[in-house]
Amino acid sequence: MSQGRTTSIKPQSLRPPAEKPARAEKPAKARARELFGTDGIRGVANTHPMLPELALALGRAVTFVASRNRSQSPRIVIGKDTRLSGYMLETAIASGICSMGGRVLLCGPIPTPAVAHLTTSMRADAGIVISASHNPYDDNGIKIFGRDGFKLPDALEAEIEELMADTARLPRPTGPGIGRAEKFEDGRGRYVTFVKNSFPRELTLEGMRVVVDAAHGAAYRVAPLVFSELGAHLTAIGVKPNGTNINHDAGALHPDKLRADVVKRNADVGIALDGDADRLIVVDEKGQVVDGDAVMAMCALRMLKSGHLRKKTLVSTVMSNLGLERALEAHGGKLVRTAVGDRYVVECMRENGYNLGGEQSGHLVFLDHATTGDGIVAALRVLEIMVREGKPLSELAKEAMERVPQILENVSLPARRSIADMPKLTAGIENAERALGDGGRVLVRWSGTEPKLRIMIEGPKEDVIRRMAHELADLARADMKN
Repeated sequence: MSQGRTTSIKPQSLRPPAEKPARAEKPAKARARELFGTDGIRGVANTHPMLPELALALGRAVTFVASRNRSQSPRIVIGKDTRLSGYMLETAIASGICSMGGRVLLCGPIPTPAVAHLTTSMRADAGIVISASHNPYDDNGIKIFGRDGFKLPDALEAEIEELMADTARLPRPTGPGIGRAEKFEDGRGRYVTFVKNSFPRELTLEGMRVVVDAAHGAAYRVAPLVFSELGAHLTAIGVKPNGTNINHDAGALHPDKLRADVVKRNADVGIALDGDADRLIVVDEKGQVVDGDAVMAMCALRMLKSGHLRKKTLVSTVMSNLGLERALEAHGGKLVRTAVGDRYVVECMRENGYNLGGEQSGHLVFLDHATTGDGIVAALRVLEIMVREGKPLSELAKEAMERVPQILENVSLPARRSIADMPKLTAGIENAERALGDGGRVLVRWSGTEPKLRIMIEGPKEDVIRRMAHELADLARADMKN
């Protein structure tokens, strides 16, 4: 069972360290974080912790940390998705930054990976994304990138939390020392150029029929531009945000409309992004979903064959299917697993010199091209394979890996409780593991972004593991009544 992990990196500044410390097998426990989860701070907008007062304090704290070892006022990039509450939080964060003498570059609605890219290309000192990713519109979130374009380590987030709790001790410049905020109109164009340049120049998407679903989210402008400018015959859906429809029956978590459109239009491929476009789900020409595991298998096996997969290793999480692991092993590669969360995948990749990783859910990280999960970059890798090999996506996905039956059960419960303190559930997990033996896996964990218990079981017989998953869900509910 996995319930998260911490890191022993010491908090210093948002600058990348000169040398990355080696990761121990059991890292020392960082200072506890209460606001930050596996992907920043997240919650219902205008309730704790997603309050404008907290956002202002965060802006001040991040600016203080970003200004260390700097002779000039720090510059901080802010991007957001299309949620109505983004205006409120953006204004509050920018105010906090300006009150500390920082300069704010406001990019407006733009993908999370675009903020990471712009932070490094603009030589900014930090990047802040206002987004709750795949969550419903009434949620929102805040995540931070260091000046190297990577998400912050746990320990630095913990330090920022401490500063947020006591911002009175932070300086308050006056007069010309107060910062300013300005719109960065060229942010989207710079990102589109960057993403297009990740696609091989000798290739084109001419003649390829593509349907893209931007989930009414942050990529509603940039995604159609990228694929159409590379030559695709494009149909764009999910590109009419109104502040409240982000992720609603659209995008990576709800691909049914995309599936229907792909079949209806006789398209070659469907591309589904989530609200902040750091996640990708692909749909083949038959309308079948191709998840992150299959995409990783397709890409990793070709990189393995060409010698571009560093150390012959792919990094994924404990949620990835056993079929992915077996596919790599059959071709001389290996799979390294981390705790759930793309930040832990990236952390493992950086510390060990790997260049490909991701999650079954569609966070795919190509470190040779980007510092974080990027749904559009990942989609271009899939399209590159299709163009080079001239095969339909359904055939490519089938060749890549043979999936082991896997059941995912999400259980909404009234409160979080340590799994170790849920005796019925713990006993049920042990019984299931004994029954499966070496032929399967059981993983039970709390979601890092939602108040849900996630149950995953893999095994040779789908009806058996489905029954096991339902039984564990009932045991979890029974524990919560005691």
